[in-house]
Amino acid sequence: MAWVVDTCVVLDVAAGDPRFGAASARHLTQRLAAGLVVCPVTVVELGPAFRGDLGMLRSFLRGAGIAHGENWQSEDTEAAHAGFCRYVAAKREGSAARRPVADLLIGGFACRFDGLITRNPGHFTPWFPSLAVANPAT
Repeated sequence: MAWVVDTCVVLDVAAGDPRFGAASARHLTQRLAAGLVVCPVTVVELGPAFRGDLGMLRSFLRGAGIAHGENWQSEDTEAAHAGFCRYVAAKREGSAARRPVADLLIGGFACRFDGLITRNPGHFTPWFPSLAVANPAT
């Protein structure tokens, strides 16, 4: 189907991050044939990096071969709901650090696809145990 690209990986490439930019770009190139997509939440998170210019952001994503118009579906909500419930249960037990809800939404969205490309697998795998995760930093 396609791989979901996490916000951090898009930022690595867009900003030419000296530590992760080249590795992230290579990783995306390797998965380009399978298809790449970003979650609508990632489009929101990327706004400041593109000075709020949605046209510039869309142009960058198109140039990178990353689809950005995929709609949120009810199954994404259901997967994010389940992941958030797992997270809250762990948080109440004291076994989870604070986690932005954006990561849980991106993880829920990614469950419908081939997997998630992220440098932060620990932000997702505890809450989405069946989610395939690819880490360009390794």
